[in-house]
Amino acid sequence: MKIGIMKKTGLLCLGSFLAAVGLEIFLVPNRIIDGGIIGISILLSHITRLPLSLFVVVLNLPFLYIGYKHIGKTFALSTLFSVLSLAGWLIFFHPMPKMTNDLFLAAVFGGIIVGLGVGLIIRYGGSLDGTEVIAIILDKRTGFSVGEIVMFFNLFILASAGFVFSWDKAMYSLVAYFVAFKIIDVTIEGLDESKGVIIISDNPDEIAAALLARLGRGVTVLYGAGGFWGKRKKVLCSVITRLEIAKLKMIIYEKDKDAFVTIHEVHEVFGGRARKRAIH
Repeated sequence: MKIGIMKKTGLLCLGSFLAAVGLEIFLVPNRIIDGGIIGISILLSHITRLPLSLFVVVLNLPFLYIGYKHIGKTFALSTLFSVLSLAGWLIFFHPMPKMTNDLFLAAVFGGIIVGLGVGLIIRYGGSLDGTEVIAIILDKRTGFSVGEIVMFFNLFILASAGFVFSWDKAMYSLVAYFVAFKIIDVTIEGLDESKGVIIISDNPDEIAAALLARLGRGVTVLYGAGGFWGKRKKVLCSVITRLEIAKLKMIIYEKDKDAFVTIHEVHEVFGGRARKRAIH
């Protein structure tokens, strides 16, 4: 789905704003680091006393080129805008006092806000961090999510915080990143995460009618044959949300308690008539 340039720019700017709030008001003042290039920037800023925004821009430049070569011009431009926007917001928020002195609260709420900002930017085609560029590339080639890949990189960077700050600050940083990478995934995928469903039943027509009537979900009918008996069967395929799984199971159990059902992750749904109350 395409969105307008102004709307996209606004959302990227909002994501940068949220990330800056999480960093400058919660994490950085309490010496809890972010991860990836931003985490390295926080450490270097602390050691050199130079502005955090400077390192955020300079260290991300090589990854902008990698993003341009492997992902595309639009992504590189969106990332450049997001990084520059983040640098601007970091300068704006730098003099402001921290929200809390409680390290656990700072880690949790800082992680939530940074995760929202980063996830929003990734969702709308950009990135805030060099490791996110690598994660987006690897996400296309592996079974791991962007948040999981980013978390893997951050484990090494968080260890560095133990040497620069203290090991308790490194552990609070780990808490912040555990929260952040979960929020990144939720923001990218949405709370209405889609699930693909395959149903093999002796009562396929009744189940299909019930799914349409009670869930508003259309069904695609495929034709298959059992591997042992060779008997032809209708195979029902549909897409539902995570919140509809319980009701789906109830419907299937009512119509055919012996039905064979598989439910799997669907990373993205687009095109056709793939909306609630519409037939696929």
